[in-house]
Amino acid sequence: MTVDTLRARPLRNVARHWRPFTAFGAVLLLWLASVRFGWVDPRFVPSPAAVAARARTEFTTGTLAFDISESLRRNITGFAIGASAGLLLGLWLSFSRTAERIVGPSLLAFRQIAIFAWVPLLSAWFGGADAGKIAFIAVAGFQPVVINTWQGVKGLPPAYRELAEVLIFSRIDYVRLVALPGALPAIFTGLHAGLIHAWLATLGSELFLNVTPGIGGRLNEGSQLFEMDLLFLGIIVLVVIGLFYNSSAVWMETRLLRRRTR
Repeated sequence: MTVDTLRARPLRNVARHWRPFTAFGAVLLLWLASVRFGWVDPRFVPSPAAVAARARTEFTTGTLAFDISESLRRNITGFAIGASAGLLLGLWLSFSRTAERIVGPSLLAFRQIAIFAWVPLLSAWFGGADAGKIAFIAVAGFQPVVINTWQGVKGLPPAYRELAEVLIFSRIDYVRLVALPGALPAIFTGLHAGLIHAWLATLGSELFLNVTPGIGGRLNEGSQLFEMDLLFLGIIVLVVIGLFYNSSAVWMETRLLRRRTR
């Protein structure tokens, strides 16, 4: 290996890590150029400086920070409820043929219902306040988790169960030592998808149900008052939180699966 190759390797590593941010940089440059050269109406597309000034005001007063905390509180609560219920029901379906025959077809049918179609029903049952929003988020996070857990455990090789019977594993030991570790990739796929669905449902619940503190409420406010700087700021906050959720889920999944293979 030559000296030039060794010197080029760190540069390639840096380029690989920064490559995902290239698109964001291009969008930012296009935004700056559009405002600077008058390609867009500033009433509809504020400058990055105006959005930054609005962000400074919002975070200084603590208003937007409170809205973000309220959205995250609903999101985490709803996702925890939905994911826990999905994990338990998925395990039950994978171990009980009776439950699979009775509940499975209905569950697959409900999967075809668009998530936002649940809004009228859940708002009638739980209202449009926090309870209704959290219920909607829980339903959104529930569906991917239950399907992937069910199919992941059900798809384990028969030899796993036969080995557990030879070793006289109890049902709990089989779930803890064989089923969950074996189905971990499928389960994490469901949790990852459920996390994304729950975050989308968080925003949807705040936009379509009663207006309460939250990022969706601030987006409604910006739209009604025609405060485009607030709208752009809210969208940027949503992108940042979504990227954080996605990268955190990928990082955790990679670490746990790596530990599983050791």
